[in-house]
Amino acid sequence: MSLSWPIWALLSAAFAALTAIFAKVGVDQVNSNLATLIRTVVILIAGTAFVAFTQSWQAPSTISARSWTFLLLSGLATGASWFCYFAALKLGDAARVAPIDKLSVALVAIFAVLFLGEKLSLANWAGVGLIVAGVLLLAWKAS
Repeated sequence: MSLSWPIWALLSAAFAALTAIFAKVGVDQVNSNLATLIRTVVILIAGTAFVAFTQSWQAPSTISARSWTFLLLSGLATGASWFCYFAALKLGDAARVAPIDKLSVALVAIFAVLFLGEKLSLANWAGVGLIVAGVLLLAWKAS
């Protein structure tokens, strides 16, 4: 667990990429909502094992009401995202759906500025613009 945040972020990106590929194949002959439920059960089991293995358990009573509220909201947003993502994968090409889903990167930057008071430099804003441009180029289907 002593890896630096950039390594964890790169691992996250790699696993997210595999998620898109595996999900596209997996959702082929399954209702996208059921596929999302199956994925969620697997994540619950894997998350429980990870917490047990790393001895990361914390008594729920020690978690503040504010943390509970935002973790619950985050869970609801995650669920909504997954249901939408699987529906999109069922209907579209993974190579076009996944980049649009990754617009979340640009939206996080914008939301962090608006809601968390974070500051972005001109170069950071240029990066946000390039992400949006890249998404548009990847999602566009030439005839």
